[in-house]
Amino acid sequence: MSTTRLVTLEDVPALVELLRANRAFLAPWDPVRTDDYFTVEGHRSVVRKALALCEQGSALPHVILDETGSIGGRITLNEIVRGPFQSCSLGYWVSATHNGRGLATAAVRDIKRLAFENLGLHRIQAGTLLHNVRSQRVLERNGFVRFGMAPAYLKIAGKWQDHAMYQVLSTDPAVQG
Repeated sequence: MSTTRLVTLEDVPALVELLRANRAFLAPWDPVRTDDYFTVEGHRSVVRKALALCEQGSALPHVILDETGSIGGRITLNEIVRGPFQSCSLGYWVSATHNGRGLATAAVRDIKRLAFENLGLHRIQAGTLLHNVRSQRVLERNGFVRFGMAPAYLKIAGKWQDHAMYQVLSTDPAVQG
């Protein structure tokens, strides 16, 4: 069974419920969010924008499903760039109740397969806060290698924070050529 699938507008109420329940848990790892982000109407706009980027081929927004088929988080390939770059960025989160149970690892494995096999990308990049060891382990279990540190990379929890940078390259000879 796949642990991810494309997000839909029908997912918005479940996502909002999950985000509200995990607001404090996710806050140290996320940009500061407005209250609107945690409403059905506000989040519907977020999902609409993500799906529009998907239609343009520049993002692949998925939900993460647990063993019961319920939504346990989100995972997205962002900033998909074609041409000689053939690369994207990865972002994901899982709820507190799903944290540490292998769900994020399985979701990254799924989205990595889609990126390389279905989209024909060459490279996936991901950044984590320097102290986010759990997320780093998820990436490493999926073949990502740390290649550097980006100072003041993203504004997370209201301040510019350094990030450990990871990447994984496709091993498909057709993509390599």
